Amino acid sequence: MPSRRVAVIGAGAAGLVAARELRREGHAPVVFERAAAVGGNWLYDDSPASAASAADLLGAGGVHSSLYASLRTNLPRECMGFLDFPFVPDDGAGTMGSYSDDPPRFPGHKEVLRYLEAFARLFDLHGLVRFETEVVRVRRDDSSAGWKVSYCSRKLGHGSNEREEVFDAVVVCNGHLAEPHIANIAGIDTWPGKQIHSHNYRVPDSFHGQVVVVIGSAPSGHEISRDIAGVANEVHVARRSPAISEMQSTARPNLWLHPMIERVEEDSSVVFKDGSRVKADAIVHCTGYKYNFPFLGDDAGIYVDDNRVGPLYQHVFPPHLAPHISFIGLHIKALLFPLFQLQSNWVAGVLSGRIKLPSQDEMMEHVATFYREMEADVCPKRNTHSLGACTYKYEDWLAEQCGHEKIEGWRKEMFIAALKNFALRRESYQDEWDDDHLLPQAHQDFAKYL
Repeated sequence: MPSRRVAVIGAGAAGLVAARELRREGHAPVVFERAAAVGGNWLYDDSPASAASAADLLGAGGVHSSLYASLRTNLPRECMGFLDFPFVPDDGAGTMGSYSDDPPRFPGHKEVLRYLEAFARLFDLHGLVRFETEVVRVRRDDSSAGWKVSYCSRKLGHGSNEREEVFDAVVVCNGHLAEPHIANIAGIDTWPGKQIHSHNYRVPDSFHGQVVVVIGSAPSGHEISRDIAGVANEVHVARRSPAISEMQSTARPNLWLHPMIERVEEDSSVVFKDGSRVKADAIVHCTGYKYNFPFLGDDAGIYVDDNRVGPLYQHVFPPHLAPHISFIGLHIKALLFPLFQLQSNWVAGVLSGRIKLPSQDEMMEHVATFYREMEADVCPKRNTHSLGACTYKYEDWLAEQCGHEKIEGWRKEMFIAALKNFALRRESYQDEWDDDHLLPQAHQDFAKYL
C-alpha cells in the first residue's frame, strides 16, 4: 500500500485523530496549527477583547476559540469521547483517565482540553504538529498530482516568512466555529446599542445592570442568556421556534422568551415579531457560524453556499479531487469525536488503497441525489451537514466502509437521550438525566482500553 505525505490543517480534535489514523495507515502526516498548543476550539482564550477591536466584536476578531468561561459540554462525556480512548474521570490509578480534574458527566471546557492533550501525549502526536504555523494557501501542483501548501510561521520572526511545500494530499480539519454568522436585522445600522457575537463572549461582567437581547436558543444561546441573567437587569431571548409566538416568562424572574426580532429602532428599541418591544443596551448574537476555508483557491472547485460545503461525497471527499483533498468534521449536532475518528480512518484507508471509493460520476450522482432529497423534504441548505438523531446511521455507514464495528448501542441511546433531555430539562439537563442504566455497559466496554 502506498505511503503518502499528507498535510493536515488544524490540531483540534479532528486534526489530532486524523494524524493518528494517517500514521497508523503508514502515511506521513504533517499537522499545521496556528495556535501554540493542541486543542483547536477547546483551547480557551480568556481575553478576546484584547485581540478584537470594539468594531470587530461581531467578527472573528483574531480570536482562536469560541469558548466562554462557564461552558460545559452538552453531551455526557461517556458518549462524546473517541471510540478507543474513553472520556472518563480520573480513577486515581494513573490510567488513561489520569488527565481528569472535573468528574461530572457534563464537564467544563478545561476538562475536554485536558482529554485532548492526554490523547496527543498517549499517541505521541505533538511531534507531528508545527505550532504557530498558519496555512495561507492550498493550490494544485501542476507538476504532480499533489498540492502546494503555503504557510507562515510566527516562530520564524516578523515580516514576510511565507514558505511552501508540496504534499500528496491535504486533509482539512480547521473546524467551523471561527467565522461568525450575524442575524440580518432591519434597522441595525442605526441602532445605538452594543452588539457582540457569542464567538467573542467570555464572561457576563460587562452586562451588569443592563437590558440585553440574546438571539438564539441552541445550547450556547441558552447558556449565555442564563449566564448574563445573573448580572443583568433583564434578558430577552429571541428564538426561531414555532412554539414561541408571543412573549413568555421563564423560571428566572428577569428572563423572557420571544419570537424573533422584527426590527430595531434608533431609540434603542428592539421590536419582536409579536409586536412586543424593549429598550435594550446590548444584543448578543448566538447565531452560529459560517464555514470558511480562506486558504482554498478557486481552482479547488469547492464552494460554500448558505453553509453547504460542496460538492462533497458523504461530507468528506470532493468527487473531482478525491482522494487528494478531504474534509474532516464539517458536521454539527452529531457524536463528533467518534465521527472524526471514523472519517479519519476512512480517509487514511482510501489514501492507502485499502478502501475503494466509487467512481467520480457515481460520487457526483450520490451528491446530486442527496441534494434532491433535501429539497424534497424542504430542508434548507444550511442544514446540509446537520445530523442530529441520524448521526449514528452515518457513523455506522462509515464504520462499515472502514471494517470497524458499528457504534455501540448504549452510545446511540445515550446520544438520543441527551437530545430529549435538553428539550425537556433546558434549565437542568447537565445535572439531571434518566440514562444511568446505560452506564454499566459503557464502562464495561471502556475496560478494554483502560
